Amino acid sequence: MIKFAKAFFYFILSALPFLACKSTEKRPVAIPEGFDWEGHRGCRGLMPENTLPAFMHALTFPQVVTLELDLAVTKDKQLIVSHEPYFNSDICLKPSGDTIRKSEESQYLIYEMTAAEVQQFDCGSIGNPRFPDQQKQKVYKPLFRDVVLAAKEKRPDIHWNIEIKSQANWDGKRHPAVEDFAHLVIAEIQNLGIEKNAVVQSFDVRALKAMHEFAPQIPLAFLIENMESFESNMTRLDFTPAIYSPYYLTVTKKMADECHARNIKLIPWTVNEVPAMRRLIRLGVDGIITDYPNKIAEVGSKSSDKK
Repeated sequence: MIKFAKAFFYFILSALPFLACKSTEKRPVAIPEGFDWEGHRGCRGLMPENTLPAFMHALTFPQVVTLELDLAVTKDKQLIVSHEPYFNSDICLKPSGDTIRKSEESQYLIYEMTAAEVQQFDCGSIGNPRFPDQQKQKVYKPLFRDVVLAAKEKRPDIHWNIEIKSQANWDGKRHPAVEDFAHLVIAEIQNLGIEKNAVVQSFDVRALKAMHEFAPQIPLAFLIENMESFESNMTRLDFTPAIYSPYYLTVTKKMADECHARNIKLIPWTVNEVPAMRRLIRLGVDGIITDYPNKIAEVGSKSSDKK
């Protein structure tokens, strides 16, 4: 029932393309100063997601302010950059080079492997059927630490949007207890010296509450994938997050106004078409998460360029 409801939610939203196709969205838009362009999983539309090549390529686009990524935890308590806590059969191969069947995914849990074992899997050679422009290459899931160190060499000022991928029924099975997960993330952020440039995001309210309790100085982003109102979703937290981050087709002017009235930034995910980016900027969003940072240049120009 949960899977059906989620599928229906996305079906309804995908049936609303007119939201991004008004005539005004054919015209370039003035991009506000300080706008937060975020490379989703690096640049998933162009390179294998959540890999060093994806993050390094995203940094070649000067408009990109933030690198967005997801974290999983290994058996030896290392933070691995991965959207799933297992090996996705659509994009990964076994160390032997054999394919992974969908039914086998639960046999290949990152939390049951060491970091060295995780990095024997190839998650780039077969590409991604959803992103035909993605460059195929043999590549592994990197350590979070290695991504940060490599990026800082190229762009010391780069910001980070770090997702804790957790849910209650995964505790102790696909990741440690959510409090322990939060402690691992906080420690690594501090060890890497990126505390002032990092945001931690999650769909899991438990993870956000743990982060707020253990490290209130680190800004948090509340990820949303439902059609409930802003006010309804905010009742799930007992504090005010720095960022409200919903699916982009749910964004309205009312939502933008509500966020800004509470001094919350509005940064939707994941926006891959230029007309939709323009529409959202006109609605008043503070940033955009995209798989295609190469499209940013088409959207418009900075407000200061028009002065």
